[in-house]
Amino acid sequence: MPVTPARLVLHEVGLRDGLQMEHASVPTERKLQWIKELAETGLDILQIGSFVHPAKVPQMADTDELFRVLTAPGVLPEGVILSGLVLNEKGLERGMAAGVPMFCMGVSASETHSRKNTGMSVAEATDRIIAIAKLALSAGRGVQVSVQSAFGCGYEGHVPEERVLSIVRRYLDAGITSISLADTAGHAAPDAVESLFAAVRNLDPGAELTCHFHNTYGMGLANCIAAQRAGVTSFESSVAGLGGCPFTKVAGGNVCTEDFVHMLQRMGLRTDVRLGKIIAVAQDVAAFFGRELPGMVYKTGTLTSAV
Repeated sequence: MPVTPARLVLHEVGLRDGLQMEHASVPTERKLQWIKELAETGLDILQIGSFVHPAKVPQMADTDELFRVLTAPGVLPEGVILSGLVLNEKGLERGMAAGVPMFCMGVSASETHSRKNTGMSVAEATDRIIAIAKLALSAGRGVQVSVQSAFGCGYEGHVPEERVLSIVRRYLDAGITSISLADTAGHAAPDAVESLFAAVRNLDPGAELTCHFHNTYGMGLANCIAAQRAGVTSFESSVAGLGGCPFTKVAGGNVCTEDFVHMLQRMGLRTDVRLGKIIAVAQDVAAFFGRELPGMVYKTGTLTSAV
């Protein structure tokens, strides 16, 4: 039977996973405007940047500044959590200095993707991420770890379920229980999603599970429903469907936030979220980049009262 928790957690990642794919530079002031507007919608977590080398991902060059501005008292509504991505010790050091409340970090289950993304093998990356996660937890920060390419790899194809579970076991053995499975290449299908998340729940029924799907082959929303039925309570998505991993073979946009919220509200879930305000941000993002973006609802309108 479907699992329907009282509240699903919505984690907006467009300002990080979305913008990292864009060539046009977004001024810091425009990012701040979008973030502040999204913070007023009722979304729970906003991922606003990654602490990576600016030469490799120029769109993330102002991440430190964004956190310093936005973590000041009274800037954002109370209760909104800001998250940031780190890949290594230097990134964690920068994030700690910038006041990041919640760190996201992960390991790819694909050797090829891992080396392209981090320059490390899966084993090396796992050791490093666990060590970094423990440092962040010991400093009292929130930590979410992920397994990327969990449902397949654009370079290697099928990724064995056991390979994903072996990384999850290492996280759990290290005492890290907030775990995301990311469909980096967009290969996931609903049956595989239910199977893999069920296997993770069997390892630790108390783990806090997150999903991150890309809509490369049009199955993103279906996979979210499959994940929810398997007990996933936290969902990552991107305003207007922006984004995709620049280090995978075929980059596709993320599950679109306003499309996902619209679907949830049609199901009677998360009706507290101000969908109309998310749509307004999506329209502004599309206007800024001067092109039609992958999201649907910001173009078609809604079947709900989009407050």
